[in-house]
Amino acid sequence: MSNPYSPPMPRNWWNTNSAFRLFMLRELSSVFVALFVLELLCFVSQVGRGEEAMDRFVTSLRHPLYMLWHAIVLGFALLHSITWFNLTPKVMVIRRGEERVPDVLVAGSNYVACLAVSIVLWWIVGG
Repeated sequence: MSNPYSPPMPRNWWNTNSAFRLFMLRELSSVFVALFVLELLCFVSQVGRGEEAMDRFVTSLRHPLYMLWHAIVLGFALLHSITWFNLTPKVMVIRRGEERVPDVLVAGSNYVACLAVSIVLWWIVGG
């Protein structure tokens, strides 16, 4: 039995459309966030080794390259969050009776919740 014809896909298929580029950037952002999670696990490991080890780790994070790294990770985390918040109304259709809740209310509720959680965490940490 023969396979159906599938034309070859060029390696830069994602570069032909701005929506595809944004999709690829969002996918790439997960790699940076995962690497940051590994960094947090290293921090937790150092905390378990005592105050001196934790202080050394925190001091090393003040290096300009780490500051640049954290700025890049923050940018990718914001990109990832914003794109997912904006996709929510497309994947989670909410209806009120027969009417569909407007997309801006569905996505906006995510932003409001994120802001509220951020304020609470800032208050807990002692901002």
